[in-house]
Amino acid sequence: MTLLILDRDGVINQDSDDYIKSADEWRPIPGSIEAMARLSQAGYRIAIATNQSGLGRGYFQQADLDAMHAKMTALLHKAGGELAGVFYCPHTPEDHCDCRKPKAGLIDAIEQTLGCSAKGAYIVGDSLRDLEAGLSKACIPLLVKTGKGERTLLKLTQQPQPALTGLLVFDDLAASCDFLLSQLT
Repeated sequence: MTLLILDRDGVINQDSDDYIKSADEWRPIPGSIEAMARLSQAGYRIAIATNQSGLGRGYFQQADLDAMHAKMTALLHKAGGELAGVFYCPHTPEDHCDCRKPKAGLIDAIEQTLGCSAKGAYIVGDSLRDLEAGLSKACIPLLVKTGKGERTLLKLTQQPQPALTGLLVFDDLAASCDFLLSQLT
């Protein structure tokens, strides 16, 4: 099985600058659940790596986050897919933890829990911190334009990053699906 790491907000579900605070507010981006199911069925082990500082800020409780992830997992199961795990950082930026992206702590946890290396795995994100976390672990970053993706692309156009030269950009997770499927050997 090939590891695939996905950010959550802005990649799988609609994002909000006001935070996604409940299962009711958690709404999948059209085509994302189906794309995840196709990728899972084709042999990708899908792990979610997501910053959830709303928990640390007190915007929602652990039960709310668990309900969001249960909803996502149930929708994916209904579509015929599986998740290898959901890994999240509950800390605020002021906590200076090792798990908040762009640091690699979440990817370290994925490697340890799943017993595999993230080197060479694809990481799909909508923000620079997603891509940077992946690069620090020798992952191959893919940017989607959903969520904060358009802003990230504009930032990279204005301030190019040598490590992201040749970055592949897709409209959304569904659009990246065919590319990811073509990479399986």
